[in-house]
Amino acid sequence: MKNSLLKSQTLRHWLAGLALLLVALVLVVSFFPWDLLRGPINRYVSEQLGRRFEITQHLSVQLGRTTTVTAQGVEIANPEWAHDPYLLKATAAEFDISLLPLIIGKVVLPRIKLTEPRIGLQIEPDGRRTWALSRDTSDQGAIPEMGSVVVDQGELSYLARAHGADLDVRFSLAPEAGNDLPLGYKVTGQWKKEAFTATGRAGGVLEFSKNTQAPFPLEVDAVAGRTSLKAKGSISNLADLAGIDATFDLQGQNLDDLYNLLGVVLPSTLPYKLRGKLDKKDKLWAVSQIQGLLGKSDISGALTFDQSATMPLLSGKVQSRVLDFADLGAVIGMAPSGTSAPKAKAVAAANGSRTAQASSGTKASPVGAAPGKVLPRTPLDVNRLHAMNADVTYSAADIRHVKELPLDKGSVHVKLNAGVLQLEPISLGIAGGSVAGTIHIDSTLSPAAINTRLDVRALQLNQLFPTVESTKTGLGKISGRFDLKGRGNSVAQMLGSASGDVAVLMGKGEISNILLEFMGLDGGEVIKFLLRGDRTVPLRCAAAAFDVKQGLMTSRAIVLDTTDTVIAGQGQISLTNETLDILLKPQPKDMSILSLRSPLRIGGTFANMSAGPEKSALAGRAGIALVLAAINPLLALAATIETGPGENADCAEILSQAANPKAAAGKK
Repeated sequence: MKNSLLKSQTLRHWLAGLALLLVALVLVVSFFPWDLLRGPINRYVSEQLGRRFEITQHLSVQLGRTTTVTAQGVEIANPEWAHDPYLLKATAAEFDISLLPLIIGKVVLPRIKLTEPRIGLQIEPDGRRTWALSRDTSDQGAIPEMGSVVVDQGELSYLARAHGADLDVRFSLAPEAGNDLPLGYKVTGQWKKEAFTATGRAGGVLEFSKNTQAPFPLEVDAVAGRTSLKAKGSISNLADLAGIDATFDLQGQNLDDLYNLLGVVLPSTLPYKLRGKLDKKDKLWAVSQIQGLLGKSDISGALTFDQSATMPLLSGKVQSRVLDFADLGAVIGMAPSGTSAPKAKAVAAANGSRTAQASSGTKASPVGAAPGKVLPRTPLDVNRLHAMNADVTYSAADIRHVKELPLDKGSVHVKLNAGVLQLEPISLGIAGGSVAGTIHIDSTLSPAAINTRLDVRALQLNQLFPTVESTKTGLGKISGRFDLKGRGNSVAQMLGSASGDVAVLMGKGEISNILLEFMGLDGGEVIKFLLRGDRTVPLRCAAAAFDVKQGLMTSRAIVLDTTDTVIAGQGQISLTNETLDILLKPQPKDMSILSLRSPLRIGGTFANMSAGPEKSALAGRAGIALVLAAINPLLALAATIETGPGENADCAEILSQAANPKAAAGKK
């Protein structure tokens, strides 16, 4: 019993002594003159970092599992290769540091509070960065792990030459009561080598911890080059820019500019305004509720941009209720339809097109085409097709303002995989019929290879040429096929090197008779129609088919057969030189006076076509009329009397030959 009591008293003495020792240690730590260690700490940290570290005024430490360090006057120099002399220079700094990770050389800072900081961040193309706290600044493991950061006012510079970034940020904290966005900021400089400015407000506590999911409120109003963005929302993970939930307004001169700014490949457009909702989780960007205008065309839909794979993927569905046809020109480098030459030149300059205009006093070429040419020669940047993959569907319910071609609706499924672009299927509503098919562009070859196959079905003749008055009374359905393969990095190059087959066919119908008589220079019939009005004549068949080789289209069959006239033709069209030479030979099936029928030659260039009678044949008939007129003026009429030698064409054979290039080749 006595021994037990002695042991109990001894234990109490030990515990009391231990408690006194702990109290003494706490008192020593609490009142320890930490400033005495500033010199040794400055030298030790500087040696470890390979650059100067200094606490210039006062140091205090509160030891614990997570130790709090308060320093007055903090300077951390940048490496010698950096542009800014300081990584951090602050009037004061207070931070928590976890001690256990220091054993393995990992710096964990759960909380940082900076007073009037000046921060200099720089990253080099080889991976070196100023914020890596090690002699080896390319060591990813030397980057400190941060939690929350609070700053009052100061400035930050960020330089990343590989990304074309050189930014200066000024910020200040105004913690008024009820203010959810106390931190104001202003950014100036360059982003992706474009002039960049931004202003806005943000939450007062920046959370960089990946484990923190608290939303960080943010507002931004930014301009980069020709693109401006206004956004308002929150970010739950600042470290990875993840957990974004925001609404935005985006506008600019050309959607194509977003490739340089964001790495997203989009088509060239006229000026645009878009708004929508942005969500980002991990590496998946989702843009929904898109509403806006591209040129004069409305657009809506949703898109996602997935960066989780080696090759990013853009996918989604967008549509237009009304598409202005003029807005399509920018996609292939052409000026909007009806654009004046000065305005077209301005549009081209805004879109970065390399264009040439004809000299003063002459007809201007379409923007994107060479002087006197029609086909766009603006190089298509096919290298961008390697920047990402895509799976996007676009549709237009109503296509308007089409003068030359009566499009009414259309849709296309855009697939891009490993540099191969597939527009499959393409579906267009034209003149009451349809054009459907595929276009493949393989940018892995140099120059790029294009394969186009389009099938034409049941186009209504009276709707097909809205600007040609004489076709509006016609009836009939036109079908055809365009099957071409070529190489090139512009529309002109691709067509100029194309080989394949082109065919347009028409069965029974009706067409304007005055059109036929004008083509045959039948003066008597023209006078009669001008007095009585035009009428239609039955069409038995029509065909125009060409074999195409290296940009040269050679006629396989050109025939138009009506109950009034048979017109047969032959000739060539050069897609390389943009010239044509077609000879049409009318053979009337009726008799008429005042006729000087002769072959009709269509020639010139795509930009300046000409049509007229074959001069040699017309001169022969005119010469006979003059000789007879010298004998007796009434005899001159004999040379203009047409006895109508034309016979019905074999329509079945003609259409078969025109539609089947292989069968036609076998008959040659």
